[in-house]
Amino acid sequence: MLVATIFLVALCLRPALTTVGPLLPQISADEHLGEVAQGLLGALPLLAFALISPQVHRVSGRFGAERAVLGALLLLAAGGVVRSYTGDPGLWLGTLVIGSAIAVGNVLVPAIVRRDYAANVSRATGAYTAFITIGAAVASAVAVPIADAVDWRLSLAVWSLLALLVAAFWAPRARVPAARHAEAAAGPGETVSVWRQRRAWLITAFMGLQSTCFYVLITWLPTIEIANGVSERTAGLHLFAFQGLGIAGGLAIPFLLRHPHRRAAGAVTASVPTVLAVLGLLAAPQLAVLWVVIAGLGQGAALVTALTLISLGGHNQAETTRLSGMAQSLGYLFAAAGPIAAGFLAERTGAWQATLIMLVVIGLLQIAAGAAAARDTTLVRSGAL
Repeated sequence: MLVATIFLVALCLRPALTTVGPLLPQISADEHLGEVAQGLLGALPLLAFALISPQVHRVSGRFGAERAVLGALLLLAAGGVVRSYTGDPGLWLGTLVIGSAIAVGNVLVPAIVRRDYAANVSRATGAYTAFITIGAAVASAVAVPIADAVDWRLSLAVWSLLALLVAAFWAPRARVPAARHAEAAAGPGETVSVWRQRRAWLITAFMGLQSTCFYVLITWLPTIEIANGVSERTAGLHLFAFQGLGIAGGLAIPFLLRHPHRRAAGAVTASVPTVLAVLGLLAAPQLAVLWVVIAGLGQGAALVTALTLISLGGHNQAETTRLSGMAQSLGYLFAAAGPIAAGFLAERTGAWQATLIMLVVIGLLQIAAGAAAARDTTLVRSGAL
């Protein structure tokens, strides 16, 4: 049961982010934010991911992965309060703190899963991604009702309580000496630096492209639907469905990812639905519910595929942590431009068609990158990094 607490940590890795999209109209009205500023608010956590992710392996190596995760949970709780209740500067500072805390979890969770569930990496990845999706979906669904009952500030801050609760469950793991985990994580031999390996770059590209699609949709899908005449509450429920259906997609795709010769097909299968859904939004926006269902299945499968490729990419926890840091740093740096570019295109054109066309192009590149990354095997070994 103690090992399984990693899935509770996964519950905390998205609510602080996914509550922002449904509440953007209220936040922007109170804080006087234009489309570009709203896009920047959605992208700021991703910039924090890019900045912090490459350094996580150093923190983990010094203090141990368990203690690093505990610190991240506490920081996440504090950031939620700062974002909601310390005025306009706190909105931005708290968002940056939240992004930094989540970055630690993003990098370390795949490495811990690789260590604790070595015999069933793809299944365990599907399971903890399901917990990520559950947390994200529930947060999206209740964001507007809580804001309507109280205000948007409480709707954002309430998830700090979840982070504190999970930190209490996680604390016993943090008591294990860091040296014991470091010994378990290390393995014989070393790899060529991930920054000099083709497969690491392909995994990073796939991670960045699928993240871009996800964060553009998670930030702007409610606004796009509201512009097409959908109510705020209904748009929030659609976002809930978008994320909730990711559970089904994420739990189904490991069937293809378990076998090396099927992984390229799995990466393509996980990526195609997003392209189809965005084309559907362009051609027949009145069928938004159908496209939300298809996109939801695809985004869950794509996330599991990306994290499985990361988890299987290293020979041990230390290698996986480095690969995870690289893939999530550069991947999220690229993804951070997505919400900003989407808002810029909407502001300049006065409509959302250009943004959706951008997503189609990104989705096609994702298909190519995923197929190429999945064809390779693990990282190359060498006598020195």
